[in-house]
Amino acid sequence: MALVFSLLFWGFLLVTSVVLFPLALLIRFFTSVNDRRLVILHLFSCFWASLYTWCNPLWNVRIEGRKNIPRKAPSVMVANHQSLVDILVLFRLMVHFKWVSKSENFRIPFIGWNMSLNRYIRIDRGSLRGNIGMMRAATEALTQGSSVMIFPEGTRSPDGTVHPFKAGAFELALKTRCPILPIVIEGTAAALPKRGFILRGRQNIVVRVLTPVPIDRFAPDGAAAFAAAVQENIAGELTLMRGR
Repeated sequence: MALVFSLLFWGFLLVTSVVLFPLALLIRFFTSVNDRRLVILHLFSCFWASLYTWCNPLWNVRIEGRKNIPRKAPSVMVANHQSLVDILVLFRLMVHFKWVSKSENFRIPFIGWNMSLNRYIRIDRGSLRGNIGMMRAATEALTQGSSVMIFPEGTRSPDGTVHPFKAGAFELALKTRCPILPIVIEGTAAALPKRGFILRGRQNIVVRVLTPVPIDRFAPDGAAAFAAAVQENIAGELTLMRGR
């Protein structure tokens, strides 16, 4: 039964992607002149991604702490990473941001092409040149008023725990003087584990937005200390959410 439902889910994703990508092209064509940050296109992408959680009866997604999202200035948004489902549920925030994602994802038909349309930010993992390019593009996005979304673990956690954060997002925050917005995700690893495409039955998924962390407290200590402190904050909140 799980296999059948999973095949239906991925089939629905494929068909809707084929249908919705041309709409994304039209939105980009008609709005980009007056919408330089591509806010409208991103909100359409939020709707597109949210379809897969709204229409999935197995997933009960709850968003907490929306009031903590800064509305008047950009932030560097960081979240723990458990599953591919994290991407879908973070779009449920329905706020403007630019994803930072590995270059390979931009080559995925329809979905990756839409990422390029949105001018999301590419990173070539393991490449110094790629990291420099990512930092430049992310700095430009923040300067123009767009928040940036990063998974600072760099990849999905294999065991559901929060692994050490890389310093890049925190260097970016210090450089642009934008706050860090920590986000905790729970339940997605159980819904769809890191290795595999079989959905795992009914799951409660929570996205909890924490209080923004200003840079002033950590500027003297540098990005590594900043990363460690925010990682500890997210890991501690995740433990509380699991009732341990």
